[in-house]
Amino acid sequence: MPSFDVVSRVDMQEIDNAVNQTRKEVSQRYDFKGTDTEVALEGSEIRIVSADDFKVKAVVDVLQSKMVRRQVPLKALTYGKVEPAAAGRARQTVTVQQGIAIEKARHIVKLVKDSKLKVQVQIQADQLRVSGKNRDDLQRAIQLLKQQELDVALQFVNFRD
Repeated sequence: MPSFDVVSRVDMQEIDNAVNQTRKEVSQRYDFKGTDTEVALEGSEIRIVSADDFKVKAVVDVLQSKMVRRQVPLKALTYGKVEPAAAGRARQTVTVQQGIAIEKARHIVKLVKDSKLKVQVQIQADQLRVSGKNRDDLQRAIQLLKQQELDVALQFVNFRD
């Protein structure tokens, strides 16, 4: 029986490269001179600390442009709110999402079931397995999920006939 997996994965090496490029650009830009801006990747979190919230937002813009150039989907990033840090500075944490959260997985299963396609969807940890009797139904399911405005970056992998 044909099947494929719906996953949400991000290449952490590309994230690391984007953070390093952001750090380099921020250190060279004139508008960040003397602000002692920090951009650090710690596990699956990116920590941004700068002089004020406007500088933090500017660093986030630079980070997003570097992520787009490296083909990292921006939907995989969750932004915390800008909060005050020590010495009158501002801080923001950006979390990189790996995998599909169980609430989102249930929402995707409901979408596929409501579409009346002849496929079965199973939740398997942080991914979904979609299987059906023919390939056309699976391709319709992929098109359905691509058209939806979901808050998670989806990839369709492991297509088996």
